[in-house]
Amino acid sequence: MATFLYRLGRGAFRRRGLVALLWVALLFAAGFGAASAGAPTSGSFSIPGTEAQKAFDLLEKRFPGMAADGATARIVIKAPEGAKVTDPGPKAEVEKIVGELKTGPGAAEISSVANPYEAQAVSQDGSTAYISAKYNVSGMELKDATRDALKDSGEGAKAAGLNVQIGGDALMAAPETGSGEIIGIAVAAIVLVITFGSLVAAGLPLLTALIGVGIGVSSITALANVLDLGNTTATLATMIGLAVGIDYALFIVSRYRVELAEGRERDEAAGRAVGTAGSAVVFAGLTVVIALVGLAVVNIPMLTKMGFAAAGTVVIAVLVALTLVPAILAFAGKKVLPAGEKSRLFGKGKPAGTEKKANGGTRWARFVLRRPVMVLLAGVIGLGVIAIPASKLEMGLPDDGAQPVSTTQRQAYDLLSDGFGPGFNGPLMVVVDGDKALADSTADRIKGLNGVVAVTPATLNEAGDAAVITVIPKDRPSSTQTEDLVHEIRDGSGDNVLVTGATAMNIDFSQKMNDALLPYLALVVGLAFLLLMLVFRSILVPLKAALGFLLSVVAALGAVVAVFQWGWLGSVFGVEQTGPIMSMMPIFMVGVVFGLAMDYEVFLVTRMREAYVHGERPGQAVVTGFQYSARVVVAAAVIMIAVFAGFMGASDQMVKMIGFGLAVAVFFDAFVVRMAIVPAVLALLGHKAWWLPKWLDRLLPNVDVEGESLRKHLEQSSQSPEGPDKDRELVNA
Repeated sequence: MATFLYRLGRGAFRRRGLVALLWVALLFAAGFGAASAGAPTSGSFSIPGTEAQKAFDLLEKRFPGMAADGATARIVIKAPEGAKVTDPGPKAEVEKIVGELKTGPGAAEISSVANPYEAQAVSQDGSTAYISAKYNVSGMELKDATRDALKDSGEGAKAAGLNVQIGGDALMAAPETGSGEIIGIAVAAIVLVITFGSLVAAGLPLLTALIGVGIGVSSITALANVLDLGNTTATLATMIGLAVGIDYALFIVSRYRVELAEGRERDEAAGRAVGTAGSAVVFAGLTVVIALVGLAVVNIPMLTKMGFAAAGTVVIAVLVALTLVPAILAFAGKKVLPAGEKSRLFGKGKPAGTEKKANGGTRWARFVLRRPVMVLLAGVIGLGVIAIPASKLEMGLPDDGAQPVSTTQRQAYDLLSDGFGPGFNGPLMVVVDGDKALADSTADRIKGLNGVVAVTPATLNEAGDAAVITVIPKDRPSSTQTEDLVHEIRDGSGDNVLVTGATAMNIDFSQKMNDALLPYLALVVGLAFLLLMLVFRSILVPLKAALGFLLSVVAALGAVVAVFQWGWLGSVFGVEQTGPIMSMMPIFMVGVVFGLAMDYEVFLVTRMREAYVHGERPGQAVVTGFQYSARVVVAAAVIMIAVFAGFMGASDQMVKMIGFGLAVAVFFDAFVVRMAIVPAVLALLGHKAWWLPKWLDRLLPNVDVEGESLRKHLEQSSQSPEGPDKDRELVNA
């Protein structure tokens, strides 16, 4: 592989114009496709194999139109203190809102509007009422004029002294990342400038990463409607694509400059950089792709599509690093070198191996080698303490109750809870596959259960062979009492009675996430273990890598629980409302963080393996690995943390939580696990760390990530009559 990548890198360097033209053409083609595509939808949500999904499918079959996925809105009106919405003045204002919705701008997209006085949508004390509006299209597909008309519908009532708030998914909009993403990229740029000491070298990873992300995200946008991708898919792909794109280019450019410092020609340096660091990029990218594609085992279409879309962006980032980066290095010429004699990568323009003063990575590695037990215990105990809150993890899916208190959606949610009870925001829909007698007996049984406030009479379909019963729980949708009620209804019913609705869907979704976590972990960690065993020719090094990852991801989950569920330091991180952790968060973090964690494992330990293969003792190999890789790995980690943290400014709670979780996880994994625990464990293991049974060594193919076969090939090539020109002919062929 190293030899193939060497030729690929040199070929891209020498044919820089063609390579750059192809990537720019891809960018324009993807951009044209995105511009030509229709507006993305919110993406359909289904949970195959669950009772809630079976009920929803039955509802769609027996009650055509009832299960349509069009947007809904609830305009909640509360009368002033001492008045009622049934009084003549407030009632006239409420009916005026109903009329505006039916005949005003956007009325063409509304399928129905329910008058609260006819639909029994007035609270018992008369203080609150709500208007239900149903739209023909999803919230993401609503026209701006329709959404604006909905927002303005209660202005007259507000002027009359009524409190009018709007909830529902009709106000849904694409998540906004705010200025945080720009700040994250700016931090990445500063880190790159400090690392390279050259504006050109610093700008190169940013440029190539943005091109890769542009192609990936534009492709996702172009295919969003065809593949039914959710509106957050592009945001998550941007988050991951930017992080890995900058990091992969950073490692190629860093190795290129080291090769130049050792006196090699520019095209030769590019070839060697792609052949060595590029091999690590390929395998690091493979671990990320495995982790993301592995999300398919959960069998939730939305999550599978998110994983595949993000994996596609990672593949593009790898290809960009292997081809476009060397091409742009060719255009950059000597400008990629540090200004003057100062260099953050190698001391004062001299090769790193000749610097007299040990760099920070070398000094740190020697410190760990002197006190491996102390460093190991400090790292493990520290992460273990941070992981403690993860034992109190509560999962759920966010609703309007998780919105910041300043939003109209949250205020509408609170008004409904105050006026109609906490459970009103999460009604249960019981679907009966049977006649009226079965439906009535089911309704009577549910009325006798604890935790039930109201049960509506059964609504039969036209054929009379199915019915729908709405159940209002006593407690809020995300409470354990409501979850117990759902299980109680299901346990006391036969196969012909199914419970669905948003609350039941959330419960089933969380359960499915829990059930899939261990199989997913086994699949991803198992495949990555085999991959790393190929890379490092060792059993204990991949095992140590996997265990270190588990420690960092559990600690990151503990931090997420402390901030987003308990509210610790919530104001510092922009968390306005605490609540259950998003159900997909643990499994999504496992997938993404595992792939990213293995990036640093591959980049850092590959250098150690290379030194060990060339005859250095285990301890010295650790020092050598840190001498050449520590600064670059630290820079890459800081960049990735900055990019992820930038998404914490997003308006969407899901994106904010994922951005925080990934940033914290990368911090723990890069700085505690890879930079402290890994060298401590390798120091304690010594030669045993690189042990592999001889029979297994013969069975495993040699992928040569450290470039040993490439080194031998180049030495033989330089000694042959044709000399190094032989490879040039192969490149040009």
